[in-house]
Amino acid sequence: MTWEIVIGLEVHVQLETRSKMFCGCANVFGAPPNTNVCPVCLGLPGALPVPNAQAVKLGTLAALALGSTIHERSVFARKNYFYPDLPKGYQISQFDQPLATGGAVQVDSPERGRISVSITRLHLEEDAGKSLHDRIPGKTAVDLNRACAPLAEIVSGPDMRSPGEARAYLVALKQILMYTGVSECSMEKGSLRVDANMSIRRAGETKLGTKTEVKNMNSFANVERALEAEYERQVGLVDSGKQVQQVTLLFNAAAGTVKPMRSKEESHDYRYFPDPDLPPLVLAPAWIAEQKSSLPELPEARRQRLIASHGLSAYHAQELTLDKALADYFEAVVAAKAEPAKAVGWVLRDVMAGFNEGRGFPVSAGRLAELIGLVRDGMLSDQAARRVYAEMSASPDSAKAIAERLGLVQVGDRDALATWVDEVLAASPSEVRRYKGGETKLIGFFVGQVMKKSGGKADPKKVQPVLLERLK
Repeated sequence: MTWEIVIGLEVHVQLETRSKMFCGCANVFGAPPNTNVCPVCLGLPGALPVPNAQAVKLGTLAALALGSTIHERSVFARKNYFYPDLPKGYQISQFDQPLATGGAVQVDSPERGRISVSITRLHLEEDAGKSLHDRIPGKTAVDLNRACAPLAEIVSGPDMRSPGEARAYLVALKQILMYTGVSECSMEKGSLRVDANMSIRRAGETKLGTKTEVKNMNSFANVERALEAEYERQVGLVDSGKQVQQVTLLFNAAAGTVKPMRSKEESHDYRYFPDPDLPPLVLAPAWIAEQKSSLPELPEARRQRLIASHGLSAYHAQELTLDKALADYFEAVVAAKAEPAKAVGWVLRDVMAGFNEGRGFPVSAGRLAELIGLVRDGMLSDQAARRVYAEMSASPDSAKAIAERLGLVQVGDRDALATWVDEVLAASPSEVRRYKGGETKLIGFFVGQVMKKSGGKADPKKVQPVLLERLK
């Protein structure tokens, strides 16, 4: 029996604000436990929440970037449940009247090519605290610093058909959110968290199967692994005559397995009702239009522009735009008069290697453009330029000064090249006879010997013409 997998994702994004969603406590990561708390985020009697205007703005920008419809009127509701890290006994969220609905994310599926993943809704809410199970032996500690932190929850439609598509959607979504400055999107810090809903059905059917929800995934790779494990679990159950139960599961990354945690709740289990302390959120049409006009260039538009204006391949444009800072750096290098085709090679090789290691951009765009120009003008070989680039990370000197100090400047003077060529030919009489006897492929041997004789300083492009003249 062939089974089709159906996946929908709920992504919780912590918004990049200085203060929390409904109070003035600092919205920062890494503070000592339970230090960024107040009566409002602790839910103490008499404390009244006030919505964070910047959080509303960032949530609106995210929704607009996804092509969603912003609703002029949305309502904050109380989502009631009891857990140690939820001090109020309820979470302020949005339910039947969210901030935005609709929209889509364009995704490159590894199996189906270009697909569109629909966005069902984007709503604002506050975060819960954090339960820590490894701080006190035999006990669970609770840190409420994160309680009341501002979140945007983005719910996709059940449009993904493989774990690989789910990962591709998350990569595309993260790009959009980071380009708009909505969030840091760090899974390590918990500012981007994913809950995956998954079901299976027979190939060709349209009715959805019983869905489960997988939590506790700390990377996009683990989202993919968790969905693969849950697919195998569900198929195993059905093939053995059992039924899939609607449950919430935890993913064990070390073992690569999923484990049922509790039965999955429905919306009625949370007893939603409008929060009596918060009036409806009303946004003026002019304000919404203002936010839309302030949107930056988004990843897809930037990819198309890089292809059209700089002649890049679709692959190079895709790789560059994975991170806005990397794309900005590339364009700065080109603006400093470097050839786009050469600049993209440097950025995706040497620059990206250091960037991915967390070293940022130790060589400014202008200095890299200078280095690329030295290669273009024949002063440096590609190999020598890479040595110079490594030195530039630790030295403020110009690329040319470093190249001269290291003795890497290529020699193109014809008299100097002729001297090295004559010495090589004189030391290789048998190879000269073989070359003149028809073994013309030996020209590569001679070029190599000249490069060796010159200590790598000879310009290889100018060596061969001198060799051919001397070998006549």
